[in-house]
Amino acid sequence: MAMNAFAEFHFLYPRWLLLIVPLLLIALWFGWRSRRAGNWDTVVDADLLPALRLEEGAHRHSPWLPLSLAWILASIALAGPAWRRVESAAYREPADWVILLDLSPSMNAADLPPNRITRAHYLVEDLLRAAQDAHVGLIVFAGEAHTVVPLTSDVATIQSLLQPLVPSIMPESGHQIAPALDQAASLLKQAGSRNGRIIVLTDGFDDPAAAFLAAQRVHRLGARVDVVGVGTASGAPEPDASGGFVHNAAGGIVISKLPLDLLHRLAAAGGGSYWSANSLGRLIDLLHAKSVSPLARAKAANAERVDAWRNEGYWLLPPLLLVAASLARRGWL
Repeated sequence: MAMNAFAEFHFLYPRWLLLIVPLLLIALWFGWRSRRAGNWDTVVDADLLPALRLEEGAHRHSPWLPLSLAWILASIALAGPAWRRVESAAYREPADWVILLDLSPSMNAADLPPNRITRAHYLVEDLLRAAQDAHVGLIVFAGEAHTVVPLTSDVATIQSLLQPLVPSIMPESGHQIAPALDQAASLLKQAGSRNGRIIVLTDGFDDPAAAFLAAQRVHRLGARVDVVGVGTASGAPEPDASGGFVHNAAGGIVISKLPLDLLHRLAAAGGGSYWSANSLGRLIDLLHAKSVSPLARAKAANAERVDAWRNEGYWLLPPLLLVAASLARRGWL
């Protein structure tokens, strides 16, 4: 094992060894100077010469040997000698999720008991519980889009703001999803996200052409759009603000049905998939499988490690301190 360690010995920062070069130059200069001063015995009396030499007398111990040793030890320590590896946990960049919550009037329909918007709240809460260390943002939309919470790791804040989010608080009714997708793309771009996922919870939209183009723009940025349908294909009457139901021009009750074809096409345009409300668990599993977060792969966390060379320069600190302490002796400098 010792031979293997010797074979792998190297310096992590070898340029620090260049600090030894000035020391060698100083040593050569002193050697040259001492040789020039060595001919004084030819012109000075032998009994007087010792008294004229500066290194004799009070300074009997030269500091240059310990100073040179300290210099060399410091240079080697800074160069980072290494001969063994150590393992450490690998870092993975957290994922970024932007949730788009539909607050159009049709979300009050009751084909998913107690109604679609309440069921959507449950779905958002499931996503927030599964977020772990992912950054999550929340956008609501109807006739226009509004950012409730930008990307954050504080999912408790989103949970506290979720209950008041109902269709009646929206200033403009409608069913426009394209502005919400553009706003989500802006949040991901501002955060510099490279692992963005946009999760849309909706029962449909009225701007398919603009929505498909917006989803394609999102996908070109590197994010994916997953669509969760909140409702049923058979649908339910759409409630109005007075407690009754919305009627069409012919006087019939408007039945709000889930437009499965449009929702599938929106997900495909965004490079994602369509999911029913009952299959959200499968979407969460997929988000965890694709996530680059270490907590998202807790079972494999122990296996996801990297090894690096260990800097052993700290072993030289005790002798360096001892040599430095000897230089502090009175009369040496």
